[in-house]
Amino acid sequence: MIKFIRVAFLAATAALSTSAYAQAPAPTSRAEAVKIIADIRKVVADNGVERLEKVRIGGIDQWVSIRGNNPRNPVLLMLHGGPGWVAMPTNWYFQRGWEEYFTVVQWDQRGAGKTYAANDPAVIAPTMTRERMIADAEEMVAWLRKEFGKDKIFVVGHSWGSYLGLELAQRRPEWLHAYVGIGQISNAPESERRGYAWTLQQARAAGNAEAVAELEALAPYAPGSAPVPLEKLFKQRKWLNQYGGMVHNRTGGQAEAAAIRLSPEYTDQDLAQVWKGNDFSMQHLLSEVLTLDMSRVTELKTPLFLLLGRHDYNVSSELAAEWFAQVQAPSKQLVWFEQSAHEVMIEEPGKTLLTLVQQVRPIAERAGDVP
Repeated sequence: MIKFIRVAFLAATAALSTSAYAQAPAPTSRAEAVKIIADIRKVVADNGVERLEKVRIGGIDQWVSIRGNNPRNPVLLMLHGGPGWVAMPTNWYFQRGWEEYFTVVQWDQRGAGKTYAANDPAVIAPTMTRERMIADAEEMVAWLRKEFGKDKIFVVGHSWGSYLGLELAQRRPEWLHAYVGIGQISNAPESERRGYAWTLQQARAAGNAEAVAELEALAPYAPGSAPVPLEKLFKQRKWLNQYGGMVHNRTGGQAEAAAIRLSPEYTDQDLAQVWKGNDFSMQHLLSEVLTLDMSRVTELKTPLFLLLGRHDYNVSSELAAEWFAQVQAPSKQLVWFEQSAHEVMIEEPGKTLLTLVQQVRPIAERAGDVP
């Protein structure tokens, strides 16, 4: 009899649960969809941190998202790519696991995302220089060290952000537990040439006459160290993306771009400005960045990690590995992501989490920077 009652109770409970799920309405608007994401990723830890705020950096208001289960965890600052390709509005997908082991800071840089929307572009435009962006990054790290009472933090730089991160690692090694590069910029002009050659090879192999003609018309592409005109760059990237050089086995970053619309951090007004900020940042910074040869960096005084997508031709992972082989650092580790191109943390989020927790965080543990 008792067994019968238990089975009946479980069946009734399952029926009620199924009924509740069946009655849950599907989202009919962006606001409803965003609320679902915000609710499911809420930091529920007793001492959790969930902040979205403006910080005064470089004389202007700049937006940060700060999330984590314990403010005593090591601080990890992510420097997004682009310039202007913000990571804050897609962090709901790839970052939640990080927050159990780090206090994770997403920062919309000068001229990008929420920071672009918060400032007058005409006022900001003259300040959109590499040196100002590096100075902003230094100020941000200094603010985080003070805000969380940390001697050192981790910095993760993705793509364009890997340029800023590498500059930080050179200029302020005493502030960093380690530098982690994803989609690491090394010799940018040579990276462009290799990306172009690979894309043309793919187009020829596919018998894509339109792509071949358009790519051949760009030759000579990225000769010497002269800036690549953005018009040429965008034509090359169109076909590189088509053949999976940015996101493995997908045609470009459309999925990532669409995911931005579901960001709990972004208002409708922010969304209306995000692609304007992306274009604004690229117009002011991208061509010059692609002239840089960061392989001149032969020594770092902070531990170095590179997380490289095996299929990354947007920023050549092959070249980054060549640089890694010759650079000197107190310790260094290269981790290959075999199913990724340029968006490693989105393409292989599980392996990214494991790498950060098992390989990177122990540096802070050895330094006593843990709860």
